[in-house]
Amino acid sequence: MVRTEQLERTSLRDQALAVIRQRMVTGEIAPGEIYSAAGIAATLGVSNSPVREAMLALVEQGLMEPIRNRGFRVIPLSDADRDHIHQLRLMLEVPAMGQVAAAKLVKGRKAHFQAMVDSIIALEAAGDYVGFLESDRKFHLGLLELLGNPYLNTIVGNLRDQTRLFGLRDLAEQGLLAAAAKEHRGILNAMVKGDASLTEKLMTEHLEHIRQHQFGEIPAQ
Repeated sequence: MVRTEQLERTSLRDQALAVIRQRMVTGEIAPGEIYSAAGIAATLGVSNSPVREAMLALVEQGLMEPIRNRGFRVIPLSDADRDHIHQLRLMLEVPAMGQVAAAKLVKGRKAHFQAMVDSIIALEAAGDYVGFLESDRKFHLGLLELLGNPYLNTIVGNLRDQTRLFGLRDLAEQGLLAAAAKEHRGILNAMVKGDASLTEKLMTEHLEHIRQHQFGEIPAQ
């Protein structure tokens, strides 16, 4: 049985979106299955409208697709899909983060990003996987934002959203998520030092570990 949750009457669309994303993380809403806005709305105690709006937002993010007269389906990704997305992230994120480091754009902002790293680690330890995901996203996109290229952030953000939402609980139980969370410390320190080469090396390793996690493999130490 899907649990029933009550939402406050403020920002119902955003609250519905947060709950749906959480259920995707925990596996209650699974890839390949079809879900109706009415069915989810009933478990939340709200009308169909904010839930439908939330699901359409997930369609825009490439995480769901509408199924005519039936509802919405969480889009399953094949291993080939994940590989293609991973390759794009290596092409875009690694050199971009190196540029941020080389230009010393993080100088004077270490405290701001260090707080994000601390949040990422704390949220993972607390088992708040939705919060972890959001903090992780803000950290990486916040650093890329320093380059002042909104198109880069939009593309990278979409790629991250397509691959990072599923299976977090299983990774956490294996201890893999905690290791990935702590890798952010080294990345930030390298960027603060302005070491582009080290930043790119650590970012490559970080993304490789994420890809290995998706296959259920333990990353090399």
